[in-house]
Amino acid sequence: MAREGIHPKYFEAKIICTTCGTDFMSGSTKGEELKVDTCSSCHPFYTGNQQFSNSAGRVERFKSKFTKKEELTKQVAEDSKTQKEVNKKTSKQK
Repeated sequence: MAREGIHPKYFEAKIICTTCGTDFMSGSTKGEELKVDTCSSCHPFYTGNQQFSNSAGRVERFKSKFTKKEELTKQVAEDSKTQKEVNKKTSKQK
């Protein structure tokens, strides 16, 4: 027999998969609505095929981060080249 006041509240929860859009009912102590990235309907282990989910634009953020890095590297290389030319001119003048 369960004691009073020590157990968390148990909800009949609606689980929503953000990858494939499937929703189903289950029990949970977290809340009445839960969002998961991958469910058994779209997980590669259960389906046998690979899918890529783009949750919250993470792929775009990853690509933009490396695009910024490449642009910064190019800018640093140009600045370095310019500074080397300036250094050559000033060293020849002395």
